[in-house]
Amino acid sequence: MHSPTQTRVIALVNQKGGCGKTTTAVNLSASLAHSGRRTLLIDLDPQANATVSLGVDPGALGRTIYHVLVEGGEDGQGPPLEEIFTETKVKNLTLAPASIDLAAAELELAPRLGREKALRRRLGPAISAFEFVILDTPPSLGLLTLNALVACDGVIIPIQTHYYALIGMRQLLRTMQMVREEVGHQVEIIGVLPTMYDARTNISNEILEGIRERFGDAVFRTTIHFNIKLVESSMNGVPLFVTQPDSRGAQQYLNLAKEVIAHEQRARGAAARR
Repeated sequence: MHSPTQTRVIALVNQKGGCGKTTTAVNLSASLAHSGRRTLLIDLDPQANATVSLGVDPGALGRTIYHVLVEGGEDGQGPPLEEIFTETKVKNLTLAPASIDLAAAELELAPRLGREKALRRRLGPAISAFEFVILDTPPSLGLLTLNALVACDGVIIPIQTHYYALIGMRQLLRTMQMVREEVGHQVEIIGVLPTMYDARTNISNEILEGIRERFGDAVFRTTIHFNIKLVESSMNGVPLFVTQPDSRGAQQYLNLAKEVIAHEQRARGAAARR
């Protein structure tokens, strides 16, 4: 196994739903784990789709990320993050699950001081055993997503290669700037990931070109094609490469994992030289 040297926290963020964010969170996490990197996936979406996609029933759980965030309080007490860790069917991949209870977290956190730092405070030493922590966020720019932005080192932005996909990016980038200016936390864009790509349509090709023009070198080389097998694997509760490792969808996420690992290695090398 690759031994972790420094934990990197990466949030998957896009306030637009239907862009393959949870599919990417699950399959990227599984692919990083498959590459020998100990990985923790934290489900911050009340829909708990990442939890279900890894074969865990949210209704059968006693405690979830909701209890860690809300019962933690301003004094930092409450259940530690590691108390909710759930092992998955993928070696090296651990899940911090969500449930519908998380829908109440925004209301319960809202009146608290430092509410945007609730997750950051709760990560603590629990994540030091992992090389990567992946945060799956809700399709909104509410308090849960804000917590993810404040807690993470960088973001991956999945963008659907459909019409209107680039609309809303300005709002997300403004939010990231606000985190930098008001919270004093620099969030790096690790990469922009084109998803739901259909090479047969002109619009997909045009949007893909538009994404590359807008974000330049920040766009991953990997593009995720629309793939019904990815949808089916989520319904089956097992990442695609576990059942169909040679399928196009599985290979694309394994390639994405390689890009993310290479990016982190370059970043660590640059930090060491400074």
